[in-house]
Formats: sequence, structure tokens, C-alpha cells
Amino acid sequence: MEHCQAGKMSLLRGIAAISLILRLMNKPYTLKKSLGQHFLHDEQMCRKIVDELEYQEGKRILEIGPGGGALSKYLVAIPGIDYKAVEIDEEKFHYLEATYPAIRGKIILKDILQAELPYEENFSVIGNFPYNISSPIMFKMLEWEGRVDEVIGMFQKEVAQRIAAGPGSKMYGILSVLTQAYFEVTYLFDVPPGSFTPPPKVMSGVVRFVNIRNPHRIESFKKFKMLVKTAFGQRRKTLRNALRSILPPAALTDPLMDKRAEQLSVADFIYLYRTFL
Repeated sequence: MEHCQAGKMSLLRGIAAISLILRLMNKPYTLKKSLGQHFLHDEQMCRKIVDELEYQEGKRILEIGPGGGALSKYLVAIPGIDYKAVEIDEEKFHYLEATYPAIRGKIILKDILQAELPYEENFSVIGNFPYNISSPIMFKMLEWEGRVDEVIGMFQKEVAQRIAAGPGSKMYGILSVLTQAYFEVTYLFDVPPGSFTPPPKVMSGVVRFVNIRNPHRIESFKKFKMLVKTAFGQRRKTLRNALRSILPPAALTDPLMDKRAEQLSVADFIYLYRTFL
């Protein structure tokens, strides 16, 4: 009896999944505000973003948040690549598998922030990143830095500019320093609201990050991150006051302590980390 009941439940789940796929094939997918979904529909812009990736035979590519497949359909058409995607939305997962046969079996149904490394070897990342988790996604890329060769990511323009900002800029901050310590950052181009459905209220920007292989020999990302976050946590104060709680007394006499966090270059932060932590 229990076996029959289990079989019936399995059959019902299968029918439900098939029904969902059939509905999705004849009906557009739904947009979920809770997931920050703004889907790219400008085909020229889609091709422009995909063309920014460096390609070679056997290249491993992870797409974050494929959504309706705006970039995916171009990525899976590239010969000789090893493609995977991470998607949190089960509806989009089924839509993609039903609409693009080449994607079947290549999508990981999971929250990217909870995902494990998708490849054992190095790989590249591309995606139209949801605005509400774009900064956490970059911290995830920093966590995976040892395996990520490059990232082509679309962000809210303000976030993209913040990541690419240099010392002295009001936008220069924690994400700028941490990212630039490990990646060469290039702001590529703007993407206007009209390129999306629904159109966001802000401009978007595409950024490239190329791994520079930890040239500063940062051994503890945790300690380096703590230093940078503490410095910018009180950015109006001099570093002597902002960092007093985490650095030894000898550090407080260093000339850099007379400056504020936004005045220090990435190299300056590296010097403080390597000298005093």
C-alpha cells in the first residue's frame, strides 16, 4: 500500500512538472520582483555582452542568473565550451530546459550565494546580476578568486562605478579595494533601462574583471577584508582613529594614519595589511 502511494505521488509530481513545462512553452514566464528580476530583451546588447568574453576551445563558463535565457542562447551556441548556469528560480529552470534543448542538464537550481564551486578547474563567469544581490555576488567571486579567471557582469551603474572607482572618489570604498586587489577592473559600457523588461529606474553598467593572480600575496582574505571594512566603516575619521581597535600601537605612528580611508590606494592597504596584521 505504501509502495503504491509513493508511486502515485511520484506520478503526480511528474505530471505537474510536465504540465508546468507545457504551460511555459505556450505562455511567457512570470517576473518576480522579490528576486530583483529585470530581463534583458535587447538582442544587440545581449550579443555585445557575450562578445566581451575571451574564448578558446574547452573554456569553462558559468552564467549566474540566466533568467529567460537572453545571454544563455548565445553562450550555448559557442562551439567547444563547457557551459553551466546557476538559477534560483524553479520556474525559469523549467522554462530554459523546455525552450533551449542545449541547456538541458547544465543548470544548477540553487542560490548562487549558497552554491559550491561548479568546476574543479578554472572558469569564467558572466551574468546579468540581480541588483538586490550584486554586491554579495562579487564577494562570492572573491571567495572563489583562486578559480575565477574573469567576470563579465552587469550591475546597477552606481555599483559598477563603485567597483571600478579609484582613490579620492566618493564612490571609492570597500568593494573597490577588495576587488581591485585581486582583479584588473574595466568599466565597459552603459546599458539603458529600455533594454530590459520591466525597465529598471536606473542605468546599468557592464564591467570586466580579469584575475591578476594575487600579486600582493594576500595570505588571509579574512584579515585583509577586516582591515578594509574597518577603515571605511568610519570613513570621515583618520585611519589613526578608525583602525585603533585592530592595529598594534606601533602602527598608529605610520604617516598613513593621518589620512582617511578614501585617500589610500590599494597598494597602501596592502602595505598596512602586510606590515601590521
